[in-house]
Amino acid sequence: MAIEHTFLMVKPDGVSRGLIGEVISRFERKGFTLEKMRMLTIDEELARRHYAEHVDKGFFPELLAFITSGPVVAMEWSGEGAIAGAREMMGATNPASAAPGTIRGDLATVITENIVHGSDGPESATRELGIFFPV
Repeated sequence: MAIEHTFLMVKPDGVSRGLIGEVISRFERKGFTLEKMRMLTIDEELARRHYAEHVDKGFFPELLAFITSGPVVAMEWSGEGAIAGAREMMGATNPASAAPGTIRGDLATVITENIVHGSDGPESATRELGIFFPV
């Protein structure tokens, strides 16, 4: 299996609850490598670029309000199978369906505030890393 790079973000709820270290330590213990990290507060323009596929959906205003509500921690992680591995570690988008042992299963309670975001494939990883870590 090849080394992959993926994008992960601790969302405003995870930052405000003091879960940055917990999220990072889980990925480090799994054997993934933290390549880049920055803390920022996402503005509306960046949020629209990041969530471009959701702009026309009914839930977008709520998503926009949440993701711009406070600081996030944007990260690039690498490792063998990093994309699928990260998705598995995060758990289902809806914490009520997320398995125990996953970040969302252990730490989140509502779908609209589910602690983390992660790229869902190689194309989105490349796109998202380019947005948050431009060269």
